[in-house]
Amino acid sequence: MDKNSKNNKTVQAFEALKTNVQIKARNGIDFIIAAAIIWIVISFIWKFADISSYQKSLFTFLVSMTLLPVAFALSKVLKTDWKSDNNPLSSLGLWLNFAQFAYFPFVLIALFRYPDYFIVAYAIIAGAHLFPYAWLYDEIGYAFASLLISFGSMVFVLFSGTSDMFMIPVFTAFILIGLAFRILFSLKNRACQQ
Repeated sequence: MDKNSKNNKTVQAFEALKTNVQIKARNGIDFIIAAAIIWIVISFIWKFADISSYQKSLFTFLVSMTLLPVAFALSKVLKTDWKSDNNPLSSLGLWLNFAQFAYFPFVLIALFRYPDYFIVAYAIIAGAHLFPYAWLYDEIGYAFASLLISFGSMVFVLFSGTSDMFMIPVFTAFILIGLAFRILFSLKNRACQQ
């Protein structure tokens, strides 16, 4: 067997593992819907809670802690599988999710020094962490959502006042809902092709 043939078989085997993750995890739809729900709740906190930005930020953290349980519940409803014991790539999606914790010093600086801008930092990190999922799930919608949330949040804060910060979680939720519909459409197309 020549080197090119061996490389082709390795690439095919790797792509088969990726496809298996995409099918079992249904391109992460449970996490995206859970995140959209949570960002809607966060937008209500930032719009209607008559408390300081610091307190809103703390409540944002508390609400965000429900992401995994909500995604887990949705995985049961949507019949997704986060972990396949015989596929080494299956845990990659969860690790990519945990990778955003490396950015938390940035969020904590915003929380303690600039609480009015905490939600911007939080949205940018949440958006940016979506980017690698475009590769994992072969879904370009993740890349677009990542860039729209990250840069959209930045642009919004540059041209608005702190009283309008609730629009950042509204915008983030809106983009995540759009991504969820994109994923559902892609899953439906994949099912029709098989």
